[in-house]
Amino acid sequence: MSPEFEGFGKAPGRRRRQRAVVVGVELPDGPKTAEPPLAELKRLAETAGADVVGELVQRRPSPDATYFVGKGKATEAAALAKATNADVVIFDNDLSPAQERNLEEAIAKPVVDRSRLILDIFATRARSKQAALQVELAQLEYQKPRLKRMWTHLERMEGAIGSRGPGEKQIEEDKRIIGKRIAHLKKQLETVELQRASQAAGRAPYFKVSLVGYTNAGKSTLLHRLTGADAFIEDKLFATLDTQTRTWKLPGNVRVFLSDTVGFIRDLPHHLVASFHSTLSEAVDADLLLHVVDASNPDAEMQMQVVDETLDEIGAGANRRLIVFNKMDAARDKLIAQSLVTKRPGAVAVSAKTGAGVEDVEARVAAIVRGAHVSLDLRVPQGAGRLLAYIEKTATVLSKSYEDDVVVLRLKAAPRDAAKIEEDLRALTDVA
Repeated sequence: MSPEFEGFGKAPGRRRRQRAVVVGVELPDGPKTAEPPLAELKRLAETAGADVVGELVQRRPSPDATYFVGKGKATEAAALAKATNADVVIFDNDLSPAQERNLEEAIAKPVVDRSRLILDIFATRARSKQAALQVELAQLEYQKPRLKRMWTHLERMEGAIGSRGPGEKQIEEDKRIIGKRIAHLKKQLETVELQRASQAAGRAPYFKVSLVGYTNAGKSTLLHRLTGADAFIEDKLFATLDTQTRTWKLPGNVRVFLSDTVGFIRDLPHHLVASFHSTLSEAVDADLLLHVVDASNPDAEMQMQVVDETLDEIGAGANRRLIVFNKMDAARDKLIAQSLVTKRPGAVAVSAKTGAGVEDVEARVAAIVRGAHVSLDLRVPQGAGRLLAYIEKTATVLSKSYEDDVVVLRLKAAPRDAAKIEEDLRALTDVA
């Protein structure tokens, strides 16, 4: 991070939101969006605490090696930043350390690329110790190859007689410090991963469902609607970084664990994906993924593709999934929103905000879970009140009849509950 730039809105001593010019380069292999080219970048900038005061877009066959944009567009960005009194220029592309440095020299303002902007947002959103560790690790991995640019004030001295050593030594010292900190963070996260694995092992016999989706698709709102959990809900990108796992009671005495996960986004920084491994493991380990889609967003199709690609990247691409089209009530064009559902047989349309369609989600998931349940035919003594109560509480009783002092049951139960029922019944039989 360059010494001149301290972040968005949260830095010590800053009482106003920063003013930002946003710049994008449209490349032939870039994402094709229904929204204007910089719409998402503007939302990211606003989430980070900046007010967008100007924008520039350039179409190019390939990035410029020196500035990413052409030299003329870099000059235009400098003029726009000056005219609008901007504090920072934000690019909707990932820049190399050299390109960042060249642009800062040409524009005379701090330059932030897409990855660094997302990292900055994650830093302000990290509420738990685990999230803070993961974000810091990703930031340091991002900064490591950029140390030379961060020390431009020292680099100006490099090569000068009598000053060549100090500048180079400072950069090398910083590399060592960052390297040690990265190693320390990875060790701490290994401990967190072991704790998570231990918790996951305790839930292993139960059916696990994980909410996944593009950022701001409404996953936390849906979690709250389905489980009543006091989830943190905010209409901003990346409102949730920490995984929340809650018990979800479904029709027919079906119980599952439901987890919320961090939202995905186009060009999610690789360092973030790597450092959030333990958090994203909830999706990898899930028996069922609820892919939540913002049906009101004109780029819903593109966002679904991004989620599919990210799931492939983290190793959850083959997991069974149910597509849940959310925010149907907020869609401006109801026909387009409905066509999204129609094109995907089996998908469910809901509004997590109003509760419309939620019962359909519960019924569909309950049916899927019951399909994974164990079938049992039992003869339980009528006097085994505690066992019969446990069966009524945890299993789906398909049929029940009475023969003398025995209750004849046909039922379906989760593997763990079925094992406990059989074990308790054997214990009763042995006593008898």
